[in-house]
Amino acid sequence: MRIKNIIWGVFAAGVMSSGLSSCGDFLELEPQNEIILEKFWNEKTDVDGIIAGCYSGMQSNNLMLRMMIWGEFRSDNISRGQNLDKDLNIENVLKENILATNFYTTWDGFYSIINRCNTVIKYAPGVAKKDPNFSDSELKADIAEVTALRALCYFYLIRTFRDVPYSTEAFIDDNQKMDLPATKFDVVLDTLIGDLERVKDDAVEKYPEASSAQRLYQTGRITKMAIYAMLCEMYLWKKDYNNCIRYADLVIDRMKKQAKEANGGMVNDDYAKTNGYPLIPTDYNSSMSTYGYAYNQIFGTGNSSESIFELTFMPDDNMPSNGAVSLCYGNSKNSGIMGYASASSFIGDDMESKTFAVFNNKYDARAYENIMRGNVIIKYAHTLSQINFSSGTAEVTVSGFFPENKVKTNWIIYRLSDIMLLKAEALAQLISNNETFTEQDERYYNEAFALVNAVNKRSLCQPLSQIKDTLVATAYNTKEKIELLVMQERQRELMFEGKRWYDLVRRSLRDGNTNFLSTQVLQKFTSNTSAIQNKFRKLDAIFWPYNVDELKVNKNLHQNPAFGSGENNSYKNN
Repeated sequence: MRIKNIIWGVFAAGVMSSGLSSCGDFLELEPQNEIILEKFWNEKTDVDGIIAGCYSGMQSNNLMLRMMIWGEFRSDNISRGQNLDKDLNIENVLKENILATNFYTTWDGFYSIINRCNTVIKYAPGVAKKDPNFSDSELKADIAEVTALRALCYFYLIRTFRDVPYSTEAFIDDNQKMDLPATKFDVVLDTLIGDLERVKDDAVEKYPEASSAQRLYQTGRITKMAIYAMLCEMYLWKKDYNNCIRYADLVIDRMKKQAKEANGGMVNDDYAKTNGYPLIPTDYNSSMSTYGYAYNQIFGTGNSSESIFELTFMPDDNMPSNGAVSLCYGNSKNSGIMGYASASSFIGDDMESKTFAVFNNKYDARAYENIMRGNVIIKYAHTLSQINFSSGTAEVTVSGFFPENKVKTNWIIYRLSDIMLLKAEALAQLISNNETFTEQDERYYNEAFALVNAVNKRSLCQPLSQIKDTLVATAYNTKEKIELLVMQERQRELMFEGKRWYDLVRRSLRDGNTNFLSTQVLQKFTSNTSAIQNKFRKLDAIFWPYNVDELKVNKNLHQNPAFGSGENNSYKNN
């Protein structure tokens, strides 16, 4: 772990010269560069500056590209874009030719954020003793916030590399021991869950309203609900399905309460289409002939009522832009020729042929909002979608593409439909393997299907009066079929959002083999399929190799045997 490169780092991206007057200031600040440690930790604004630096660090191209590439590019969603000749490292990722020299196997950006968080936890209590305006509840909330950000960074690392160096120590000088051995995946996961359980009640429930755009502040920073969402997913990876469901319910119930409050205490008729779940309707107006409203609110405007936590990119040109989307998916300059990535050929062919095997049917708005002209990825790259079915066929208008290097679309970490589908996955796993359902199995199945169906119905370009469920419950009435349905709906709903590869990895760990993952991923390859299939026979191969430079400086790390010499005992076949 090349912590020497990140030791600070912490201050360069996290400090501001003046106090914060609002949550808006917090999100818009531009930190200063060099601060001497001994002169820094004196008042709450010093702590606020470092916490803000954690968010700005996560918005950097270094981290954004990795969240995107690690979570999507090895999956069945992504293939080579026409512009990829500019990045051989991504080309090799897409070919499953990943070497330890690949630039995207580096992880220093995540460890930099982790170190900032550890430093806040170390020094903030001392600041609270000096600054009478720094209350105990604010201190606890700050520690909860950085504990959650640290946990999120480690969660990305273990899902990508499996076993990683783990430390909660603040590294502030070169004399500290940095060549830490890798801690086992399960140990890190349990520790992250324990940390979040410990601080969840200290986290901010709702930030003060700073302007009419208050959702920006509620979803652009860690809140108690964001921690619930993290715990929901972490418990799913732990295979603790009851706790996964418990935290999903906490999120869903709070979102329902918020929706009711926003509607003056009444249940909104808009949610009739989604079986009462407060998902933003895709319908634009009362005539119900134009659709795409949900996309525009969730991705175009951002910080929507459906959002739980997202990295917010401010519209000001002087503030950071979402460079990863601009490079990999597209922008107004290259939206017609795509970025580094494209939708995989089997998804693009499905759209071109209008067979709708992936998106289920021609009325699915996501098919038109995610992809344009066969396989050009436009999700995140545009802000406005209009789909008109008044003539019986889809007439699609997408607009609002950002200029090159000026993409301001937020990157969503958690939103409601994601949590609903995580809960559905947990419910499916609780169903027994009996040939026929027990009464309890029926309850699990019915609830899982209802969650999937609600997410699916929201996307349909049909008015409530005419809508027919495209998902028929009797077609999925086995454990295997409902499990597959959840995976399919997560792919449709969360496509290109940095989720798919991790879903496939989680499925592989649960199954104890890579059969499902291999079958899905091989769909996008037309050559070298035997070699790739053989590579995926190794369960180790679903994780990434440690970068060669990490191995040089840290002799306590041992390479993933799927990419190295097989020197340790973690090698597994199906």
